[in-house]
Amino acid sequence: MSEVEELAARRQALADLRAAGTDPYPARVSRTHDAAQALAAYQTDTAEEEQPGVTVAGRMLTPRHMGKASFVHLVDGSGKIQLYLQRDKLGDAQFDLFKSLHPGDFLWATGPVFRTRTGEITVKAQEIKLLAKALRPLPDKYHGVTDKEVRYRKRYLDLIANRDDSFVRLMQRSKLVSTVRHWLEARGFVEVETPVLQPLYGGAHARPFTTHFNALNEDLFLRIALELYHKRLLIGGVDKLFEIGRVFRNEGLSRKHNPEFTMLELYWAYADYHDIMTLVETLVSDAATSMFGRPEVKRDESIIDLTPPWPRQTLREAILQHSGIDFAVYPPGDEGDLALLAAARARGAQIPDGTPRGKLIDELLSTFVESHLVSPVFLFDYPIELSPLAKTKANDPRLVERFEAFAGGIEIANAFSELNDPLEQRRRFEAQARDRAAGDLEAQLLDEEFLEAMEHGMPPAGGLGIGIDRLAMFFTGADTIRDVILFPQLRREGVLERDDEPDGSGATC
Repeated sequence: MSEVEELAARRQALADLRAAGTDPYPARVSRTHDAAQALAAYQTDTAEEEQPGVTVAGRMLTPRHMGKASFVHLVDGSGKIQLYLQRDKLGDAQFDLFKSLHPGDFLWATGPVFRTRTGEITVKAQEIKLLAKALRPLPDKYHGVTDKEVRYRKRYLDLIANRDDSFVRLMQRSKLVSTVRHWLEARGFVEVETPVLQPLYGGAHARPFTTHFNALNEDLFLRIALELYHKRLLIGGVDKLFEIGRVFRNEGLSRKHNPEFTMLELYWAYADYHDIMTLVETLVSDAATSMFGRPEVKRDESIIDLTPPWPRQTLREAILQHSGIDFAVYPPGDEGDLALLAAARARGAQIPDGTPRGKLIDELLSTFVESHLVSPVFLFDYPIELSPLAKTKANDPRLVERFEAFAGGIEIANAFSELNDPLEQRRRFEAQARDRAAGDLEAQLLDEEFLEAMEHGMPPAGGLGIGIDRLAMFFTGADTIRDVILFPQLRREGVLERDDEPDGSGATC
């Protein structure tokens, strides 16, 4: 059939069902087992030996008709199970109903379980009911949904057709989030919720999305990070806290960037960035063990071992190793920054004029270093220009106590020893304000309410941000963030594969 003929045939079948008095969309359904439970309940290897009945439901795949008998698979969220349908068991009315159905329809069936001669556990249907009539056909069962634009725009078709890929990845992401949450709770961290709509955004280098609150006639911002509200809770006496929530950054689309994404942020009073390093490597290793049975993940054809401790290297050493540039020999200031920019361009980096020093160093990291960081590693001790919310190193005021964790060639975590000196924080915010006035639209704003809170005293603390989507990319072997976000942001039209902007490491804390 052509697509037009197929649509017409399904609508006609719907009309025929209603004319015959059959409700094609009944309100209630009961089942005793999902597909996986029904398969697990069968306890014998003897072919055709029946065991007590089950009641199952799911979406029909393509039936195989053989005269007075038929086979069909039902698919639900747990997997699939085969039905065996016979005219003499069901009766003419129900068997004819079944033969009038189409792949994609939802079906209910009850009956005993047996194993066919080919070894497949099967329900011998004694009664069936139509649960929902599908008016459009499923994707081709042999080719699935391979067009990436269709997969992302119509994720429901992707999940139906690519169960061994997209559906499994969805389940793995869900388990990852659940594992992380329970791991933290078991160690005394309290889950909190903080505002998504904020009168002033902060906590990261990013541009916000703006909205308007009609009741107050004022503009608000979708949060770009969780940090500044979490630190208010530290000040209030919550010593160990975390949040897994949506964050919004008004940036371009790329392999590692979606403007709406999921962030884990946590804060731990009386800890520093060394303590957070230990937490990260243990959390990620334990999560892999929980999900895959061992502390490792498969990436392409390689096995990446996540067993702690992970290697540690200063950011300066990593950039020097992979680019030949030692940014520390270029002193901050116009002359030194121009010389550093020239050195980066001489090695092939595409960095525009006027790029602030912090972003310039970040570009060196993303251009020359990240792709080499396949096995897990911590890069630590970052320039102060990159981290206005981190504590300065005691022996070098040009650097802050910050690290980023990388694995699979992408950044998966970012952490600080948090700055808790309110006067120094004000100076940092003022420096950011000067950068903003000079044209850096991602520089952070001066937040007087936050500074007032800090002046009441904030304990020393370690803070952490983990991009859940990037961690899911690493765990599931996905090549693009769109594969681990169910409904990624897309252009209205155009080629999805072209990245709008280079991939930066992206500050998360």
